[in-house]
Amino acid sequence: MRKISLLFGALLLACLLVLPCGAQAQGGPNPVVIFETTLGRFIVMLYPGEAPATVENFMRYVDEGFYDGTLFHRVVTDKDFRQKSLAGGNPIPYNIIQGGGFEMGMRLKQTHPPIPNESSRAMSNKQGTIAMARGTAPDSATAQFFINVKDNPAFDYRDQKDPRDETKIISHPGYTAFGKVIRGWDVVEAISRVETSRMGQHENVPVKPVFIIKAYRPQ
Repeated sequence: MRKISLLFGALLLACLLVLPCGAQAQGGPNPVVIFETTLGRFIVMLYPGEAPATVENFMRYVDEGFYDGTLFHRVVTDKDFRQKSLAGGNPIPYNIIQGGGFEMGMRLKQTHPPIPNESSRAMSNKQGTIAMARGTAPDSATAQFFINVKDNPAFDYRDQKDPRDETKIISHPGYTAFGKVIRGWDVVEAISRVETSRMGQHENVPVKPVFIIKAYRPQ
């Protein structure tokens, strides 16, 4: 009886590690990606049920080896916003580590065409989630991603009434969160604590480069 209980417990643990919450489990195990970095390893689980085009796009880059050798080129924390506030600014605070687009020397890699923004159906940008970075245009994400070191609600999709006409609704596209860190959170935190500076036109660049050695699916 004890052996049966132990076996059941092991199977349950395995399911929790590889299956998503809710109905997505019916479609099989969620994709998992391992990131080997210069500061250690972390693992993310992806949620195609909530952001199918985004996950497909991300896995394409992973399978091509695109992320291997790319930098975590941007680290933004509360400290940066305190400094800007003291300088007279009033920025919206957020905490992220961003990577997946630049090689050593801040050389931008060529990418595939941008993808549709799925933030209206995706999960919230809570602490530990991975999301796609993008430009000003909502549908401009390509390969760069970021990990939310803290809850960043300002990055979520939202609808609000038009202040000039309350019968109208204005939609604000967000940043599509499509997975979460399930192992190695200490590594993410270590990256978030590195010293940063300005490099040319780029702000918040780690002084000592932190890069992805390899990003891959587990065998």
